[in-house]
Amino acid sequence: MTSTDDTVLTIDELARKIGMTVRNIRAHQSRGLLPPPQLRGRTGYYGAEHIARLELIQELQTEGFKLELIKRLLDGAGGSSSEVLRFKHALARPFVAEEPEIVGIAELIAEWGSADPKMLTKSLSLGLLRQLPDGRFEVPSPRLAKAGRELQKLGVPLERSLEFTATVREHADRLAQIYVDLFLETVWTPFEEAGRPDEGWPAVQDALERLQPLASQSLLALFGMAMRSAVDREGARALERMATDGAGAAAPPPPPSPS
Repeated sequence: MTSTDDTVLTIDELARKIGMTVRNIRAHQSRGLLPPPQLRGRTGYYGAEHIARLELIQELQTEGFKLELIKRLLDGAGGSSSEVLRFKHALARPFVAEEPEIVGIAELIAEWGSADPKMLTKSLSLGLLRQLPDGRFEVPSPRLAKAGRELQKLGVPLERSLEFTATVREHADRLAQIYVDLFLETVWTPFEEAGRPDEGWPAVQDALERLQPLASQSLLALFGMAMRSAVDREGARALERMATDGAGAAAPPPPPSPS
């Protein structure tokens, strides 16, 4: 909502406020996307819900949603623009909020120590970079980029680092799907089977919003446990090899007897 509930606008005022033509507003109304105005005499007046509905339609259209699908979304939410908008924003909210960085190609080459175009192509395909219209690049996760730099300092070549990141991303995609499947099974499917009741939307949205931090916390804890086990396991093997090598060095085979 961008206005108070007592907002009262004519269709011309509404069009100016939203930045939409009167013709488009009437077209949305004829398609059932916009509820009719409140009539006072022969003049129709529009309120806060109309503004919220039109803003939602504009936002969804910008992201490529077709009007038919937008209508189905609104119908499924009982016509509540605020519920659809909140649910959409919950879906779109970044899992871990980071401020992207913008870099030029020269900065990337200096950072990577390589001008190999294959590295750039691989980074773009993995989503580590996004090319901007002005030729520069957006780094969506500076923390991930920093981790890559630290790997290079440890002696990991850039190409190997990108291969490693691609493998981790595959595992991360599978883990993310597990959590999404859990949400669908326990929250969304029962909600759909119940006919998506209006009073059920807040609980669904709350579950979706809480899922993200819960998944992050549990994955971090489980990964810490797994890393501890892996380090202990491999450390024990390394110590065993060291002990074996040391025993061999302490007791070399006797020299051959003179003939």
